[in-house]
Amino acid sequence: MPSEPSDAQLAAVCDRPSPAGDAKAAAREHTSQLARWAAGLAWSDVPDAVRSRLSLVLLDTFAVTLAGAGTEGQRRIRAAWPQPAGDAPVLGAGVLTQVDTAAYLNATALVCNELDEGGKYAKGHPAGHAFPAILALAASSGSPGELTARALLAGYEVAARFGRATALHRGVHPHGNWGVTGAAAGCAILLGLPAPQVAAAIDTAAGLPIAGHFDSALDGHRVRDAWIGAAAVSGLAAARLAAAGVVRDTGTAALSLGTLLGDFAAEVLTDGLGEDWQIQHNYFKRHASCSYTHPAADLALQLRARHLRTVTKAQLVDAVVEVRVDTHALAAPLRRTHWNNSLGAMFSIPYAVATALLDGAVTPAAAEATAADRPDVFALARRVRVTEDPALTARLPDERATRLTAVLAGGRRVELSAPHPVGDSSHHPFTSDTLSPVLAGLLGGRAVVERLRRTADALCTADDVGPPLRALAARTPPPAPVPGGTA
Repeated sequence: MPSEPSDAQLAAVCDRPSPAGDAKAAAREHTSQLARWAAGLAWSDVPDAVRSRLSLVLLDTFAVTLAGAGTEGQRRIRAAWPQPAGDAPVLGAGVLTQVDTAAYLNATALVCNELDEGGKYAKGHPAGHAFPAILALAASSGSPGELTARALLAGYEVAARFGRATALHRGVHPHGNWGVTGAAAGCAILLGLPAPQVAAAIDTAAGLPIAGHFDSALDGHRVRDAWIGAAAVSGLAAARLAAAGVVRDTGTAALSLGTLLGDFAAEVLTDGLGEDWQIQHNYFKRHASCSYTHPAADLALQLRARHLRTVTKAQLVDAVVEVRVDTHALAAPLRRTHWNNSLGAMFSIPYAVATALLDGAVTPAAAEATAADRPDVFALARRVRVTEDPALTARLPDERATRLTAVLAGGRRVELSAPHPVGDSSHHPFTSDTLSPVLAGLLGGRAVVERLRRTADALCTADDVGPPLRALAARTPPPAPVPGGTA
């Protein structure tokens, strides 16, 4: 019988150049550089503006997760999910459980209402991928505040940089693929791993992507939420595998993100590292819908305020003859005028425009309404036509521009445009003062938001983040119902 190959022979086979050898080498080197930066990040070196932005992202994450935890869908998920006893909180659920379970349940709650913040250059949601795993592990392990803050910031930056470096193939949804790297990086830092093992964790996470199709979101399939839950669990797994010493940095992203799922530019991982903070390019949401619908919803609110002030809600459907939305290629597929559930509504520009015009807001409650509940929303949505304008597509990624043209009763024509959604870091960015009222409306009062703000602001100075994070497991009041919507 042939003898078993030696370790040296196996290593030679594993290290043999592949057709993607150069790309793998670049991915390996830039992943290693990024990991060295993340592992060596000192809180004292973080600029005050970046610290403040991290606190604001943390506040938003807490509030949006709590709101999501109160939905009927999340209650049903928790009822079906084993929740073994542990020290990690499920926010707003009255539950303490094991780390992986808490990370999964918090991650799915965070994204279920389409209110989680994002990064326009990352083209997705860095905090949504990274924070649930990091916070669950930090709470359970008794991590000090400064270490937790470093892990959160490093996790955000790693995820956002992988998002920037990845151009997914047409049709691939960004949930659950490039962002796993941020969860892995932050968890590896909490575990106290040195830079080579942090690189191994990040590289392993790049080998655990989900290839979800964007149409699942358009169809309203909640598997889209599960992709974020899986990312949290995969990030934890990648960090633990690195801690065990059974994985290493081999440039995996060049194969998974750069061959199977899209194109990968490894040099972007380290471009401006430590100077160009990705968290400062983020956006916050005021509409409970996909961010690609937001500029159109913003313009619909302008149309309502400027040109339909005297029109009653009952008259509005007849007052708007037609709406045309010209937008970029990423937003143009969100053109469906009928939907069967709340997630499907949240991925429809016609829904967002109709709801903004009728209700003056795009809320989670409004998305739950059926055609029988809200015939006015469905009727108005059928009058909204969405098309791609190549000139607007050419302005990506620096601008996510949209133009809205409305024909009103009597033939009057109104044209409005916006370069970004409101809440983008480059366009009416939210601050602590302006984001808090949005979150208060979501949670039904300012008192809850102030409690969350104090927790977010003080987390980095805590001796042990476990107690303040576990306090967030307490159930919160449900959000106030929206006029014309369903509770």
